[in-house]
Amino acid sequence: MNLLGINLSGVHVAFSPAIPPGLLAALIALAALVTLYSLVMRARGALARGLAFAILLAWLAGPLLVREKHAPLQDVAVIVTDRSQSMSIGERAKQAEAARQAVKRALAAQPNLIVRETSVATTATGEDNGTQAFAALNAAIADVPPNRVAGAILITDGQVHDAPAANHMTLKAPLQVLVAGTRNEKDRKLTVLNAARFAIVGNRAQMRVRVEDLGGENSGTADIAIRIDGRAMGRRTVPLGKDTYISVPVAHEGENIVELAAGPGPAELTLQNNHAVVTMSGIRDRLRVLLVSGEPHAGERVWRNLLKADPSVDLIHFTILRPPDKQDGTPITELSLIAFPTRELFSEKLTSFDLVIFDRYRERGILPLAYFENIANYVQDGGALLVASGPEFASMESVFRTPLAAVLPAQPTGEVIDRGFKPMVTGDGLAHPVTHELPGRNIDKTPPSWGRWFRMIGTNKIAGQTVMSGPDNKPLLVLEQVGKGRVAQLMSDQPWLWARGFEGGGPQAELLRRLAHWLMKEPELEAEALSAAIVDGQIRVARRTMAKTTPPVTLTMPSGRQLTLNLSLTEPGLWRAAAKADELGLYRLTDGKLSTVTAAGPLNPKEVADMRATGDVLAPVAAASGGSVHWLADGMPGVQRVGPDDDAYGSNWIGLRSNGAYRVTQLEQQPLLPQWLALVLILGSLLLAWRLEGR
Repeated sequence: MNLLGINLSGVHVAFSPAIPPGLLAALIALAALVTLYSLVMRARGALARGLAFAILLAWLAGPLLVREKHAPLQDVAVIVTDRSQSMSIGERAKQAEAARQAVKRALAAQPNLIVRETSVATTATGEDNGTQAFAALNAAIADVPPNRVAGAILITDGQVHDAPAANHMTLKAPLQVLVAGTRNEKDRKLTVLNAARFAIVGNRAQMRVRVEDLGGENSGTADIAIRIDGRAMGRRTVPLGKDTYISVPVAHEGENIVELAAGPGPAELTLQNNHAVVTMSGIRDRLRVLLVSGEPHAGERVWRNLLKADPSVDLIHFTILRPPDKQDGTPITELSLIAFPTRELFSEKLTSFDLVIFDRYRERGILPLAYFENIANYVQDGGALLVASGPEFASMESVFRTPLAAVLPAQPTGEVIDRGFKPMVTGDGLAHPVTHELPGRNIDKTPPSWGRWFRMIGTNKIAGQTVMSGPDNKPLLVLEQVGKGRVAQLMSDQPWLWARGFEGGGPQAELLRRLAHWLMKEPELEAEALSAAIVDGQIRVARRTMAKTTPPVTLTMPSGRQLTLNLSLTEPGLWRAAAKADELGLYRLTDGKLSTVTAAGPLNPKEVADMRATGDVLAPVAAASGGSVHWLADGMPGVQRVGPDDDAYGSNWIGLRSNGAYRVTQLEQQPLLPQWLALVLILGSLLLAWRLEGR
């Protein structure tokens, strides 16, 4: 057991006691007391006896002379190169690469040194981590003992987002920072300080923004262009350096992507931080639906149950129970019926409804023709109309014989088809989102799995798209966009057979739900749509269209670089393309007709918040480690090795520590007090004591 080591150039003295250390300590104390007592009593030979005790105890301590042979261990230096998005500005990337090559050449000439290289790049993930230079540095030296770390050289623009506090620096060696870029840079920055996350569709949402000229004077004004879902929505002028409130309309349910872009400032490094993006979720307050049933029938309850089951729908339902041709002499006061409020519904409050449904309605003079004209105008101005037809649509009482015909896409032929058939999804229907991937649909000319219907009204399509057909490929479900509104015609009154499970039933609830939501312009059911998403480092583009071909999509990266993407048909009505997404920020896409945006990583990432080169962020950390900060614009500093206790930098040079670490390759031990020598010395001391006592 080594109790003590005294190291002198690979030679040291160690002790290996022959008895337990506690017992040895007790014997030393006892010998010291006996010797001291003898000296106090002036006994003859006291010193000689004390010398004998000392030699005996020294031999029991087992002194050894240890010789070590050492092999030097190489120190490790790390070069960390910042390749994040901010390094693409100006000449920073070229400066950084030139500095990296110069440092590599200088360190290659240094003996006993291992050089490791790593880099940090921008990753398009959902985490807002910014530039993680110290994470890369710590990973590079994770397996290196601290006494072998010579130091680190970080080549960056100074915008590092994981720099530790100076008193929490884990690197126990000099950190030398080489800053690419130029001093005193200026840049304009737009920041969204606060924004509503949810808003009612049709209302306006507020956000608080700030535009400031970093490094410059915040005086004057700036123009902010506003885009929502890729469409221009006007401009606002705001004062520089002050918080300003901006309100924007929330047009639809789901995500509304609001993009703000401040005009260029007097001095700009980049326009990437002139942009900010906010996602607001549109929520419908209540959907108001007017359902007018021309007469009681088996399918009437299907519509009512479907609409009443949705808690977001306010349903107003009227059924014509007492048409004019059934008038009798019963006094009105004795009838328990509610008068049909035609003027309130179709003149005063018509525009307050999101959807109007005529279910087997026949024209019997209850509604004046002027009211049908009001409904046609309501559709032209953005309203939604669904006409579910029965035999009455083929008769002289058809609503097609009213001004409503101006917006209806199918004209009755007068034929009523009364035989069993399975509704078929047409070619257009396979592409249209209302019937696309409808459960149980016909695929590759195979019959659908759902049950039959037994009545359909014959019509000729005069406009729109036939998405479902019946016998002899006659139109069964026709969809049309009229002006700003939408119209759907269902030429059968028997979806209720699916609801009751006849012959296995069918996707009645899903079909009618999609139909109602398409009529009310829900974004996920748009037949013409352009969308994009960032998945696994790729931007994946989807274009839904009813056309046979689609133009290429122009992709604008956050840096302003543009790519042209040619889309491929992957399934009916759906075209796709993909590209690498290696930049943080907003990606813009357009095919000339439709536009959309999506963001890689966080919507307003740290990486582009401030892109000015700076040494202020890393100066405290470098100083705490014994290192320094140098601007590459002042010239490349020299690189040299320094001792463990020497300064590691100067005005034009940087240093890496020479630690002198080693490993022991051979160990030799030799007793300092052999047994025979200890015996001779002890006997000599005792003889001397005996002689002195005999005088």
